[in-house]
Formats: sequence, C-alpha cells, structure tokens
Amino acid sequence: MVEVEALTKRYGTLEVLKGVNARFEPGRVTAVVGPNASGKTTLMKSILGLVVPDGGRIRVGGEEALGNPAVRARIGYMPQDPRFPENVTVGEVIRWIQELRGERGKGLDALLDLFALRPALNQPTRVLSGGTRQKLSALLAFLFDPPVLILDEPTAGLDPLASSRFKDLVAAARDGGKTIIMTSHVMSELEELADRVLFLLEGSVIFFGAVEELRARTGEARLERAVARLMEGA
Repeated sequence: MVEVEALTKRYGTLEVLKGVNARFEPGRVTAVVGPNASGKTTLMKSILGLVVPDGGRIRVGGEEALGNPAVRARIGYMPQDPRFPENVTVGEVIRWIQELRGERGKGLDALLDLFALRPALNQPTRVLSGGTRQKLSALLAFLFDPPVLILDEPTAGLDPLASSRFKDLVAAARDGGKTIIMTSHVMSELEELADRVLFLLEGSVIFFGAVEELRARTGEARLERAVARLMEGA
C-alpha cells in the first residue's frame, strides 16, 4: 500500500502539488490522469524519492518513505522514456542491476522469453529500438517482484504483441495483490486495467475513486469520455 497525505511541492512561484491526499491499495490498478502540467509526474517522482516534497507524508507498506532510501527497494519503476548507458549490452544492464540489488530476481528467464529479449542480450543499448528499450525497462520493473509498481506510459513504443503480454503481466500482478500506479494517454488500456482513477488538475485532486463511480458521476460508459467530462467540468 502507498499512502500520500497533504503532499505539497512548489517550484519557485509555481505550486505543483497542493495538499494531495491519496491511498493506493494492494490488488488495485490506479490510473493517475489529468492534463499536461497537472502534477502527475511530480506525484510519482515524490513517491519514488526522486523529488523531495515541501510538505506532507508518504508511506509505503506502512513505513515512512521520505528520507528513507531503503523503501525504494519495494518499488518497481517503469519510466516513460527509459535511459541506459549506451556502451553496455542488455545483458550487462541486467547483471548490473542484479549486483546492485544483491539478488538475481524472480523469473528472469520467463521475463526474457515473455518480451523476446534473448536475441538482444549481447546488443549494446545504443542500437535498441524504442520498443526494445521499453521491454528491458518492463523486465527490470518486474524482475525483483516488488509489492509496488509505478508505470509511466508503459506501453509507449511497444508492438501489439508485446503490449498485450505486458497488460497480461500487469493484470496478473494486480490479481497477485500488488499495488499498481499507472499513467497513460491511451485511455483504452486504462479502461482495460484500471480499478480506480485519480484525476489531478493544477496540482489538486479533482476526483479519486472507483472507475464505476466515475462513470456514474459523469454519465459516461467509456473511461475516456468520463475523464473528458471531468476536464470540461473543471
């Protein structure tokens, strides 16, 4: 579980997060949505410890996360635009992360096969396509079986087969009790996976609740239309 309480963040005169409260529960996929510059990235990076908020609290698994780097070991992160050292191979990246973590990881062979990464193991990351980089990022996010997953535009660049397999992996993680926080501009995949929606606008929570509640509130059957209604109303 991830709990965010009264989280604030300001960059100069710009208030990016305005007292955000949210509770991301195990066994749920929460879609964080909102227009550009709504605070989505800052919220997720605060949970990851990549941004230090000005106020508020973050707890991961009941443990204070702020100022506690050890909490990061419980979080698998898949950034929108993964970057890797260009002169190392895919296999070397995996081994470096394993050495850093002090463990091999769970199901490495299965993940290599799932994302068809074996042919790329000896390729330097500089020659990888965007989709293959995304597959490597997915493998690293899931490899150590973390209880929390933060997925930022995870299917960007993935081909239909890899995207389908990735969504199956997310669904299995959700059904296995993991806490999943996900952003995407592809509303159809959020509709397929999300149980709850957190809608941010200019750093404030406009809606936080079940997908069914959002549909009932807006009168729209499709998630994309329901989110659009929220944006119009805001």
